[in-house]
Amino acid sequence: MTQLSETVKELIAKARIISFAEWEQSHSKVAIAIFQAADDAFRYLNDEDLLQITTLSPDNSELIPVAVLLRDRAAEIVDEAREQVLTTYPEIIQPGGGLYPPERAQACWRDFWHFLRCITYGIAGGHAEYTNPTGLHYMNLLYQELQVPLDAMLLGLKSIKAASLKRCPANQQEILNPYFDHLITQLATFQIR
Repeated sequence: MTQLSETVKELIAKARIISFAEWEQSHSKVAIAIFQAADDAFRYLNDEDLLQITTLSPDNSELIPVAVLLRDRAAEIVDEAREQVLTTYPEIIQPGGGLYPPERAQACWRDFWHFLRCITYGIAGGHAEYTNPTGLHYMNLLYQELQVPLDAMLLGLKSIKAASLKRCPANQQEILNPYFDHLITQLATFQIR
């Protein structure tokens, strides 16, 4: 495994996708703390979390069943997105490719899992604009430092959206688009220098 530089370690610690700062109008401090605890542990919201959130913020809980569906199907959604990236960019995991050696590819697929995790927080909370500008700034710097292939990451995120939406009821897909599009738009602003 390649040793991470101190710069990379610092950037990883600061590269947080999500922020709950704007949620105080719609959620109690207790509900926000549940979301924050899950994010701090880098895990999806569990059934107990979601039950508490529904009880604490019933007005913002209509999409919680979608968050559950996506959480429970996360592995297959990420697998589908990975297959799409590898089909489009087969050379990416070969020597000289942007996701070579295998540890780099694994980190990318882990990011896909985390992207979906953060999207499910937005969905469960009813907030389509859930990102943290400061955290995304550091994520952009991290991706620059590691020379992450942005075109492949963006395709992966779009593929996560497609794989997720096809698993959701047709009548909810329009409602769900903004939760995916928000993160896609943010990632599209990243630049490799």
